[in-house]
Amino acid sequence: MIYVILPFLAWIIAGCCKFAVNFLRNGRQAKQLIGYGGFPSTHTTVLSSVVFFAGFQLGWHSPVVTLGLGTLVILIIDAHGLRRKVGEQAAILNRLQQKVDPEHVTLLRERMGHSWIEIGGGLALGAFLAWLVCLFC
Repeated sequence: MIYVILPFLAWIIAGCCKFAVNFLRNGRQAKQLIGYGGFPSTHTTVLSSVVFFAGFQLGWHSPVVTLGLGTLVILIIDAHGLRRKVGEQAAILNRLQQKVDPEHVTLLRERMGHSWIEIGGGLALGAFLAWLVCLFC
């Protein structure tokens, strides 16, 4: 049952941490910045918490852990590479749209991907949560 509860717990904690970091950096504008991107990476936290928990419980040579690590690597590549590029393209399209039709501007979300520090924060938080849950299981 913990494999079902842990991802939700990690998601809530990472979201609260992300909001706290955004609030400390941006004050009242933090609510508008919630979404993709930011510190820590929520997706990385959720998946790494389950992978690390499986590693602590089943052993690091388990096929389940290997499958989880492969999935985690794909998620990290997507968060850093593809989603960052989508955010950069959104910024370019937003600038073009403002030049072409400044009266009817619908901005695309530019904060899509994660930096390595944000991903590392998600990995660290996920590992910490998995370790903490292991202490009580």
